[in-house]
Amino acid sequence: MDLRDDARALSDDLVRLRRALHRIPETGLELPRTQEAVLAELDGLPLEVRTGERLSSVTAVLRGGADGAAAGPAVLLRGDMDALPVAERTTVDFAADNGRMHACGHDLHTSMLVGAARLLAAHRDRLAGDVVFMFQPGEEGHDGARHMLAEGVLEAAGRRPVAAYALHVLSAGVRSGVFEARGGPMMSASNVLRVTVRGAGGHGSMPHRAKDPVQAACAMVTALQAWITRSFDVFDPVILSVGMFHAGTQVNVIPETAAFNATVRSFSAAAQARVKDGTVEVCRGVAAAHGVAVEAEFVETYPVTVNDEAEADFVARAVREALGEERFVRRPNPVPASEDFSRVLGEVPGVMTMLGAPPPGADPEHTPNNHSPLAEFDDAVLADGAAVYAELAARRLAKG
Repeated sequence: MDLRDDARALSDDLVRLRRALHRIPETGLELPRTQEAVLAELDGLPLEVRTGERLSSVTAVLRGGADGAAAGPAVLLRGDMDALPVAERTTVDFAADNGRMHACGHDLHTSMLVGAARLLAAHRDRLAGDVVFMFQPGEEGHDGARHMLAEGVLEAAGRRPVAAYALHVLSAGVRSGVFEARGGPMMSASNVLRVTVRGAGGHGSMPHRAKDPVQAACAMVTALQAWITRSFDVFDPVILSVGMFHAGTQVNVIPETAAFNATVRSFSAAAQARVKDGTVEVCRGVAAAHGVAVEAEFVETYPVTVNDEAEADFVARAVREALGEERFVRRPNPVPASEDFSRVLGEVPGVMTMLGAPPPGADPEHTPNNHSPLAEFDDAVLADGAAVYAELAARRLAKG
């Protein structure tokens, strides 16, 4: 199958679709306009299509037509569709103006997956099994993958996929058109530590007559950082960053409560288990030392995204053979961001692959990162992204 040439022929259509999606960003689990656009693009293809019951997902199954395909394996390809609650500040002529933005490139993922569906449908008679296309809402903090798993996406073909693949574009850090992956941990687990300290309020001039929750909460923040650096192996790291800290209403009043929330990232199940219990114990110890009460809750959100070692080698070979040796780089370290594709990879061996897509002519080391209101992406990667999606499915089905 000459999927790359076929993908190039689709390039203009994919750019058109990507820019149309970029203009109508939607957030969360309900993406009615995005879902409608995807269904329109898939209309007419030989797909078994169903939509989600509790979210605006689209699941499409392409049945392979090669001899023996009915008894062959299934492969899953995933593209997320949701945007972020970010007001766009780019100057592109297709910028969104509704206070939301495809600042993480999910409009590209959706367009590439549509392209892959078209490519594979055109070569259906040569597919040695079935392909499941997973168009997913709610990746940005809404755990859409978990909802789609609960609604049976892994059983959509009638049997579980033997492998699952996802692509994620990067607006910075990687040259445009270069694919990156690694075996083992690929992206961090994401968790939230929520802490409320309860003391006794009083006059700011007489702190000895109060129990200052602000002082205790500040001590907890510094104690947590010290505990992490002295408790975890530098090669199995944990990252804790306090992003919210709230206390007080008046400059000369010691408040009764102080609260902070932190994001906690880790790269192994063992580290995640330890940090879950340890952070809560640190907060309780500091509270006891200060004579205040504390409510500390550790909320697990996304687990570690772990790429299967053998599948990572397969992806590397497939990209290099399809596009050229220089187009794939084995990533030395995981990405310290998180993904709910980790839910899929917890059930099915597979790979999350990064794809560099900074704007044309830009230095990727100095371009705005994903999630920035200034983030821009290179439409030139769309055809090759679609081709790689399709190559991975076709080659993995042929492998059996």
